Amino acid sequence: MPATRSQLVSHSEDLTLRFLGLCGSLRRVSSNLALLRAARQLTPAGVELRIADPLDRLPHFNPDVDVPPLPAAVSEWRSEIAAADAVLICSPEYAFGVPGVLKNALDWLVPSGELYEKPVGVITASPNQGGAAQAQRHLIDTLTAQQARLVEGASVAVPFVRTRFDATGALTEPEAIAILRASMAALAAAIRAGATAP
Repeated sequence: MPATRSQLVSHSEDLTLRFLGLCGSLRRVSSNLALLRAARQLTPAGVELRIADPLDRLPHFNPDVDVPPLPAAVSEWRSEIAAADAVLICSPEYAFGVPGVLKNALDWLVPSGELYEKPVGVITASPNQGGAAQAQRHLIDTLTAQQARLVEGASVAVPFVRTRFDATGALTEPEAIAILRASMAALAAAIRAGATAP
């Protein structure tokens, strides 16, 4: 029986790892989207990060709709997640919780199981001291229920996120750069080791 891609990347340094970045914000000028774009430039060798299209393309989750033929957007979404070696979520916090558009997107993956044992990093960011920590806890609960492989070294809260960028929108703050670089490295290491960080 031929090896699966996940088996191959766990034992090879030569295959390019494919990360998929998910932004929990729909804002045109979003600090979380800016973090993902910065992370794309900070991936280790042999890793590429693609940022998914905005998640409002998905319909509201409804089990009655989760039957063939599926809405095209749902089929494409599930295929995107299945094809990724790891997922990096970057999200704000709304009303002490997860933005509805992100929770809806994750709900569509519950019946089909694309996140099962998938390495996932969770970065939450806010303009205040909290770093969207409550949203991160809720995301971790949701991802745990879906049996995703949460990579501890790739999951962080970033407070005062707007101060990390310069006037052009470039990430310039050394601590934030180090956080993103370490998160990318932790995800790659988890895949290639065939296990997540404890």
